[in-house]
Amino acid sequence: MTTKSREESVKVMARVRPMNSREISSNCVKCVHILSEQSLSIGEGTEERQFTFDFVFDESHSQQFIYETSSYDIVESVFQGYNGTIFAYGQTGCGKTHTMLGDPASETGRGVLPRCFFHCRAIQLGETGRQFLLRVSFLEIYNEQVFDLLTPGRERREVKEAPGTGVFVKDLAMLPASSLEEMLRLLDRGTKARAVAETAMNKESSRSHCIFTVHVEAADTPAGQPRFTASKLNLVDLAGSERSDRTHAQGDRLKEGAKINLSLTALGNVIKALVDGKAKHVPYRDSKLTRILQDSLGGNTRTLMLAAISPASDSFEETLSTLKFT
Repeated sequence: MTTKSREESVKVMARVRPMNSREISSNCVKCVHILSEQSLSIGEGTEERQFTFDFVFDESHSQQFIYETSSYDIVESVFQGYNGTIFAYGQTGCGKTHTMLGDPASETGRGVLPRCFFHCRAIQLGETGRQFLLRVSFLEIYNEQVFDLLTPGRERREVKEAPGTGVFVKDLAMLPASSLEEMLRLLDRGTKARAVAETAMNKESSRSHCIFTVHVEAADTPAGQPRFTASKLNLVDLAGSERSDRTHAQGDRLKEGAKINLSLTALGNVIKALVDGKAKHVPYRDSKLTRILQDSLGGNTRTLMLAAISPASDSFEETLSTLKFT
C-alpha cells in the first residue's frame, strides 16, 4: 500500500526495532533494510520487496520524535472536535507495547500513551477561550469478550447499539481525569489488570486488545453563543499476531491466538475498505474491536496505524505479513 493510495485521514507508519538478545544469540541476520524516511525493503536480491509508508522509524529515533511525527497532530485535532484513533500493530514481541506504553515514569522512555496525556493536559491548561472536561475509560477485548479494566474484578461488559447513540459499551466506567497524575494512575491500574501470558516469543505476551480512551468535552462561546463539542481519542494496544509453531501455543494459549488473529484480520479488512474508498460495505461487525471503534474509523476522523516490526531473519514471514497488512 503506497502513500498516494491512502486517504489523508488514515496514515500508516512503521517502526523497526533493534534485534533483541534472543535473535542475536540465534545468529539471526537483518532481513529488513530502511531505504529512506518513507520506504523499507525486506529480503535480498530477486526476493526483495519494497514497502512505502508515511514515515519509517529506525532504532535511532527517540520516543519523543516518534510521538511528534506520528501522534501530535491527531491529539491536536481531537481538541478541535475530531475523533482520533492510534493503533500499534505487529507480531508478538515486536515492540508494540514499548511504542505505546514504554516506561511512563521515564522522560525519555515513555511511549505514545503517556505522551498523549501530557499533551492533553497542556492543551487543557493552555487554552483560555475554551473549557475542557476530560474523562477516561479503559477496556480489554479478550477472546472476543469485553472487560472493564477500571472496575474491581475486571467486570465483563456488553456491546450495545441504540438509535441516535450508535455503538457503545454498556456500563463501561468513565472516570474523570482532573490531573496528569490521575490519568497515569488509571493507565497503570488498568494495565496491571490486563490479560498476559508467557509464550516462546515473549515472557509477557499481551493476550488481548486494549483501548484506553480519552473523552474530551469542550465548551466555548464564539460570538456570545454557547457551543459544545464532544470527541474522543482512542489509544489502542493490539495483541500481537502470532503463529502457533513459533509461540508453541497449546490449550488456552492456542485458543487465544486464534481469536487474536481473527480480530486482526477483521481490522485489516475494515482499514482496507476505508482506504479503498470505493467499497460498498465496511465490515465493522466482524469483530468486537472494529464494532467498538466504528465511530472512530473512517469518515470525519483521524487514524494512525504504527506497524512495529522485527528486522531479524527468523521473523521474516511474520514481518512480511505485518507489512502486507499495513
